[in-house]
Amino acid sequence: MNSKYKKYIEYIARDIELPYIKYLEPYGLKQDEMKLVLSKVFNQPVTIKGRDVYNINNNEIYIEYSDGVWIKKEYNADNQMTYHEHSNGFWVKYEYDNNGNIIYYEKSNGSWAKSEYDANGNEIYYEKSNGYIMDRRYERQI
Repeated sequence: MNSKYKKYIEYIARDIELPYIKYLEPYGLKQDEMKLVLSKVFNQPVTIKGRDVYNINNNEIYIEYSDGVWIKKEYNADNQMTYHEHSNGFWVKYEYDNNGNIIYYEKSNGSWAKSEYDANGNEIYYEKSNGYIMDRRYERQI
């Protein structure tokens, strides 16, 4: 890629806003050029299928509907979703333990929940921001 073309792609990546695909349309880019721009935007190689954008592990990281509604997602190295954001402002963050269990989530409305699991993967503790608690950490195991 020559330096002038590379600068053009980088300029577009810096210039566009959400919803990304809608903002890309006036540039009249080809599919492979959109892929280059969105790879810069997401700071990782991407694949585009329609209005869906996927990372190298084939996880959907962005989707945009024709009305401009969009959803962004982020994943950790284990391909577990760690963040989900909707164009209406709603978002959710997730944390996982080493066994892939969700141990904490937090939503943009301030609600949250946390969990603990035993060595067999059974949920032994669950607490929600509304005060609900389920605690089985000290029950006798049969």
